[in-house]
Amino acid sequence: MWAAKWSQTNQLDGHQEHLVLWSWRTALPALFKTRAECRAWIEEHYGYIRGREDLRREPHCWRVPQAVRVDVIEK
Repeated sequence: MWAAKWSQTNQLDGHQEHLVLWSWRTALPALFKTRAECRAWIEEHYGYIRGREDLRREPHCWRVPQAVRVDVIEK
């Protein structure tokens, strides 16, 4: 499976990483079967960050999430 990983480093909070949630209500990460599906979803929901210089600088230091491979284990 593939997931979107959020990563940012700023002076106030330091380095932070987490998987992007599909919905705040369910608190489940957004998972995809292919890397291409994941990248398309990232572009649709977070692609605007690429063009927003104000969000890419301090204090935010946002970056567009990256598609990462994840292993899903059922319990």
